[in-house]
Amino acid sequence: MTLAEAAAHLAGHIARQEFVEVYAHHDADGIAAGAIVCMALLRKGIRFRLRVVSHISPATLSPETPALLCDLGSGIPDLPPEVMVIDHHVPRFSGALQVNPRLCGVDGERELSSAGAAFLVAQALGDNRDLAGLVMLGIIGDGQQLAGENLAIFNDAVALGLVSPGKGLLLAGRDDHERLYGALNPYLHQVSGDEMAVSDLLESAAGDGKVSLDKLLSLIVLRVAPYAPVETLESLYGDCYSLQREVVPDAHTLTAVVDACGKSGHGGLAASLCLRSTAGLDEAYECTIRHRLNVIRALRSCWEQKDVSGVVEVGDPSVASDVADAFSRDCLHDQPVVAVAAQKDDLAFVSVRVTPGRDIDISEHVHVAAVQVGGFGGGHRQRAGATVPAGQLSRFMDALQKSVAA
Repeated sequence: MTLAEAAAHLAGHIARQEFVEVYAHHDADGIAAGAIVCMALLRKGIRFRLRVVSHISPATLSPETPALLCDLGSGIPDLPPEVMVIDHHVPRFSGALQVNPRLCGVDGERELSSAGAAFLVAQALGDNRDLAGLVMLGIIGDGQQLAGENLAIFNDAVALGLVSPGKGLLLAGRDDHERLYGALNPYLHQVSGDEMAVSDLLESAAGDGKVSLDKLLSLIVLRVAPYAPVETLESLYGDCYSLQREVVPDAHTLTAVVDACGKSGHGGLAASLCLRSTAGLDEAYECTIRHRLNVIRALRSCWEQKDVSGVVEVGDPSVASDVADAFSRDCLHDQPVVAVAAQKDDLAFVSVRVTPGRDIDISEHVHVAAVQVGGFGGGHRQRAGATVPAGQLSRFMDALQKSVAA
């Protein structure tokens, strides 16, 4: 089945429903995917409820209520067969009501996110071309490329005047101070979260009352270079995108805000932005800076913890994923990074990342190790996560180490 056929098949099933319970993963890609689908449902006259969640268990799904999972579900083999799934993670679920690019010969790692797959389903439900800008949240949030299906959606969005490409500083925020102070993608060691360092950089780069971007970039590179790989320095400046229909025009900033709100427990607020409500915009920015500073504090602690094992502990499950991302991507480290979050409800949450340049399918290793201890896990080739019983965490870590070593 082609991707278009899978999207049309799922859209046909959705169109026959009177009500759909939509579950969206709590990151930028998942929330954008959920919002795209919900907007299409609204326009189709189908009632829905959107829930933003960090994970889902098959036991929470009622067979009497049609459920659609966005950016989660493919990695859970024992989901009820009637559950609908739009995802791009490594598939283990075999249900027929599923749109996943990996099942259709499309690279779900780099060339189509869940938001992109949701857009294809939305288009099969009706004319929802104006939602194409939200696909950028999946591309940016999951570090994908403008290639394949992503590029096709992007080109159409540009042609329709929905997305305007350009060049610029890629740090998210409302002004230069916020971009540096809350810098997380990339994380700038000894700059992010450091008020004095940020003020010094901006003052040194100022001239004639205006900050020189060239000078600012040079000063950042000089300060951060001893602690970061070259890829981090290169990611400061590049292709940026203006979203003409969304409540926050800068795509990188909207991605950061939606992602931070979702992960910090304000999923409804994040979704409202994707549904084009400006009512909570100021609150969303405040949530974003709070979440980012929490991540930055955890990263500083991890920097002090770091050793050759690559295992770091964080005190808050909501920051584990971002800590693992930044620590593996923006710090000089050549081993897989494992961020273990605080235990909650007798569960331990683990985020695992492979450092750039290493070709390891960590998703498979995490899945195998998690299943061995009665948990579940999976994700991407170089970014994966697991939820395991807290009492089995040591066994999980041993199993993961042995699996990777083998």
